Parts: sequence; C-alpha cells; structure tokens
Amino acid sequence: MTKVKFIEMKHGSKDDYLLLETHEKKYIQGTADRIIKFMGGLDSTLEGYQVSRLEHSLQTATRALKDKADVEMVVAALLHDIGDELAPLNHSEYAAAVLKPYVSEKTHWIIEKHGEFQMYYYAHHLGGNKNQREKYKGHKYYQDTVNFCENWDQKSFDPNYKSLSLKEFEPMVIEIFSRKPYSV
Repeated sequence: MTKVKFIEMKHGSKDDYLLLETHEKKYIQGTADRIIKFMGGLDSTLEGYQVSRLEHSLQTATRALKDKADVEMVVAALLHDIGDELAPLNHSEYAAAVLKPYVSEKTHWIIEKHGEFQMYYYAHHLGGNKNQREKYKGHKYYQDTVNFCENWDQKSFDPNYKSLSLKEFEPMVIEIFSRKPYSV
C-alpha cells in the first residue's frame, strides 16, 4: 500500500494529502458497518440491569419505530447509549457526536441532552437534582427530549419486551450513515 512520505504533518505534500483523502473517504463509507459491529458487542454490558445495553438499545429503537418515528430518530434511538462503553460520564455527548454529521439539529440535540433529561427518573434517589432538565425549559426541543425519554428510553429495561433484532435495524443504520453529511 502506498503511504505518505511525511513523518510530521507540516511536511506533507498535496499528493500526500490527496492520498490520505482517498483512504479517508473509503473508511468513512464503512462507518455503518463498524457501528453495527460495535452494537453487536454490547450484549454483555450493564451489570445490575435486567437487560444488556444492546437489548436496551433495541427496545428503545423498537419503541420509536412502533411509534412511527422517522428513520433518523429510530437510528438515533438505537445508538443513543453507545457512549456508555467509552464515555460513561458523558455518554450522551459521545453518541450525539457520532450522529451529528448525519442527523438534523433536532435529533442531535435530543441525543446530546437525553442523559440530563433521564436524571428526572433517578437523581433524587442518589442525592442529585431530578429537575436538571428544567434549565432547558423553553428550548424548542425540550418537549421532544422529554418525550424521547418518557416514551422510549426510560421504559426500555424490560426483559419481557419483544424487541426487533439488530439485523432488522441494519438497513436503517446504513441509510443514515450513507447520507451526505449535514456537517463535519
């Protein structure tokens, strides 16, 4: 394989960067496949819960799909907690960053803020502020985020819920990550 000639970026030539751009475009095209593979590995996470992180994600996405959410939101529901593995203290922002180039401002905001909105259900049990989300009251996506949490996320820890399989969501993930990016 052809490689760049530089060992410091500042010494790279136009040809070096054109070569890297070619490789990067191909790599970006594989994003959906890498995400699907990553999701498949979430089956052994979340000690203490009755379902795995994968099952929680599948339930959340299945509920969104059954409520006739658009494909973008269904995929966002599927991926909303992918940050738990590597960024447990800011998992929402991590998931939102992965989605940002491919989803609307609204979907990005909902995923980015859902962690704070979820605190409504548990923070008071741990000495925290269950009304953390109130600082966003009046924001144009406030109610959409409340609805995301209430209708899909917080109720998706049920070992008896019949969710769709990851395989059934794959075409949607591919569709979203094959889009021309909104932003970079």
